[in-house]
Amino acid sequence: MFEELGFETLTPVTASIIFALIIGVIFGAIGQHTQFCFRRGIVGDASERKSARGVWFTALAAAIIGTQILVAMDVISFADHRFFISDIPVVAIALGGLLFGAGMVLTRGCISRLTVLTGTGNTRALIVLIVFAITAHAALKGVFAPLRVWAGSFSVDFGDTVSFAQLPGGATLWSILLSAAALSLAYKSGAKHTHLALAVILGLLVPLSWAGTGFILFDEFDPIAMQSLSFTSPSADVLFWAVASTAIPAGFGVGLIGGVIAGSALTALAKGEFKWQSFEDPAQTRRYLAGAMLMGLGGVLAGGCTVGAGLGGIPTLSFAALLALAFITIGAIATRRVLQGGASRTASFAH
Repeated sequence: MFEELGFETLTPVTASIIFALIIGVIFGAIGQHTQFCFRRGIVGDASERKSARGVWFTALAAAIIGTQILVAMDVISFADHRFFISDIPVVAIALGGLLFGAGMVLTRGCISRLTVLTGTGNTRALIVLIVFAITAHAALKGVFAPLRVWAGSFSVDFGDTVSFAQLPGGATLWSILLSAAALSLAYKSGAKHTHLALAVILGLLVPLSWAGTGFILFDEFDPIAMQSLSFTSPSADVLFWAVASTAIPAGFGVGLIGGVIAGSALTALAKGEFKWQSFEDPAQTRRYLAGAMLMGLGGVLAGGCTVGAGLGGIPTLSFAALLALAFITIGAIATRRVLQGGASRTASFAH
């Protein structure tokens, strides 16, 4: 469709960067205002958990509905997407999910939340983002790549049944069931109505991104990858582009990460929330660096983070995406319990 828009000097790649920048600014602004974070909704403080869960799962319901409407209208198709390979690497997804879940507890935020916090002056989040990107790139093309290949070699052949769309009832029934399940988790969450409304907008960024990269900007003579909201691969892209921009052109991921940081910064400045922050002590530094590495490696093994595999992946109705988010949740809950148990034993010993 891109060639029909009449642009003479703008290529699909350049247009995708501008498009991603706009998507990122909106995500960053809403993410900062609502404190959008999967971790907070699962293992956050009791006072914030229900509200955060309501916002996150409202966004997921909107993403599912919007994405599947586009699929039904034949605007986009996931037939050749990586979420729909027949041999699902279950070991890599399980291991990666557990690692990512553990990492986001150690850093007190999933990578999308920490990207948002980077724009608010939080240097802890910035350092985590950098270490996360280095580790993710090492898992994709560096020293951790053999581990990724080894874990990916253990797969289960699902044949043609790789998504809920192939189950009895088809995409329509399962879209309704999954979105209803998400809304049931958001029901009576206590979240502000304005936050829930913003969550709907944030969730609709997912189908908007799919449509933008897979339909509006599609050009058979200069094709770009169909992408949506994600942070693992884009963070690695930003790192590689930053150190080799004369050889590696920017793409959708660079625009997205840059837009998220810019959007959160503008919101933080407007609300008086911008504040320079750093690590409090060496113990916190070690914990955050370890968490960043676990998330970087885990995000690549699992095929995405809480946004890439969760908010962006589940709306495709992919089994692999849902499996990744399930293991991220298990990893987060297990790590939280281990940390709480250790704190309790330390307190008992002190007394």
